[in-house]
Amino acid sequence: MNHSKWNVKLKIIWNYFLACLIAVIVMIPFLWMLSTSLKSKGALMQIPIEWIPQNPTLDSYRMVFSRFPFLRAILNSFFITCSYTAVTILSASMAAFAFTKIQFPYGNTVFKLYLASMMIPTQVTMIPLFVIMNNLGLINTYPSVILPSLFRAFAVFMLVQQMRGIPNDYIEAAELDGAGLFRIYRTVVLPLSGSAIATLTITTFMESWNDYLWPLLMLNDKNKMTLTLALNSLNGQYGTEYNILMAGSLLSMIPIVVIYALAQKYFKEGLMAGGVKG
Repeated sequence: MNHSKWNVKLKIIWNYFLACLIAVIVMIPFLWMLSTSLKSKGALMQIPIEWIPQNPTLDSYRMVFSRFPFLRAILNSFFITCSYTAVTILSASMAAFAFTKIQFPYGNTVFKLYLASMMIPTQVTMIPLFVIMNNLGLINTYPSVILPSLFRAFAVFMLVQQMRGIPNDYIEAAELDGAGLFRIYRTVVLPLSGSAIATLTITTFMESWNDYLWPLLMLNDKNKMTLTLALNSLNGQYGTEYNILMAGSLLSMIPIVVIYALAQKYFKEGLMAGGVKG
């Protein structure tokens, strides 16, 4: 018995050690970014690498805001990302509700076509989307970056898996009380899909916040550029000041870290719920 308990303790210790080792390895790039952002330009290329700068300075952070309207870029990214996420959640949840709780002809066929569209690379649809936005006169406007969120097959698929697990008894009870479809969707289905919606919100926010290619195609006004475009502008033609670039990159990570820290409970619940529903 004692030998068995000792083996269990050793296994637990080994698992904790392995988890800590992996965490340290994962944190190395982040620590390098932090260290680089606090260095002066002359200290960047010193060998051996100074993990702890001898003369730390915040000049890189000040230069980020002086070389580019960085605060404006942050506000642009925040507006576009929040709008993109809200439109995605609204359109995907309505579509998932229709596929799972409303009987209509060829519903399964339409849903399968939705899933089939996931196999089309995003790059293939960029030229048609660009032509559409150009014909609508939306180039260099915020809607051109936000409107593609109306159709996101993966978001619909994820919420369909969650809503399929909601018993139809709830829907029937609401109908007996005189509730219409929109009220059932708003007061019954959405609250019961909270964990999946929270997970989708986080992943969509991260995807939109870090998106680079589509805003690059749509936005050419410096005052409308997103944070990813602003960071790219810090790369010089003949060289890159990595201390300034790392400072900007660290600043861009703050919203993602804060949102994940606040919503990680719902994020984990949503992942587990999606894993057990088929």
